[in-house]
Amino acid sequence: MPTSSASTTDSARSSANGGVQSLERAFDLLERMADAGGEVGLSELSASSGLPLPTIHRLMRTLVACGYVRQQTNRRYALGPRLIRLGESASRLLGTWARPYLARLVEETGETANMALLDGDEIVYVAQVPSKHSMRMFTEVGRRVLPHSTGVGKALLAGFPPEEVRALLSRTGMPAATEKTITTADGFLAALEDVRRQGYAIDDNEQEIGVRCLAVPVPDSPTAAAISISGPAGRVTEAATDRIVPVLQQVAGELSVALASQTPA
Repeated sequence: MPTSSASTTDSARSSANGGVQSLERAFDLLERMADAGGEVGLSELSASSGLPLPTIHRLMRTLVACGYVRQQTNRRYALGPRLIRLGESASRLLGTWARPYLARLVEETGETANMALLDGDEIVYVAQVPSKHSMRMFTEVGRRVLPHSTGVGKALLAGFPPEEVRALLSRTGMPAATEKTITTADGFLAALEDVRRQGYAIDDNEQEIGVRCLAVPVPDSPTAAAISISGPAGRVTEAATDRIVPVLQQVAGELSVALASQTPA
């Protein structure tokens, strides 16, 4: 059977880069949809990706048929429910890979260690190793919180443009978890400036009175991720911060290398 010129071109490109062009394009569209909040129109995808509308339409039809995308009644496209299972499985695996590194944090700092991801507009905790102290912090794996009142939320959002942070905060609101929670966008953006300047984030009684948390992002993580330690404010003092932050940063760097190579510690 003769081969079409389009198929020949795709095959040549696939051979050149070791991948399948249509598959790469489909995943790129899914990521662009996620970046846009999960729902977009074809013209928006065409403008952001540079692909022609017929190509995008063909790819989206395939994704709809597979359940990874759904078409809304307004003819816009939204991320589909089958992605949830993939995301949950990936999050569990990421948490499994992170646990040895969190265990090191507990050994070296004495406090509970956590890993969290930015999932949409929320923070979700995907792994934890508890402190050995009788008085320790506990956050249920799978728990979701708003980012403005957490150290991991600040660590993650510090890498985002201010306009994107403002848009997120306008969608979620900024309810006060405690009397020390930051509840204004300007105040939160100022806190993010501190994170960028210091290289780490602090939750100082903002999620729960009596608890302090120190957090850093995981560099070059395949999805926005941060690790943290949390403990009683009486133990996670200013003096302890100077000792703990370098450990957090070192472990975050090592975890980043492990995730890039997809090799557990």
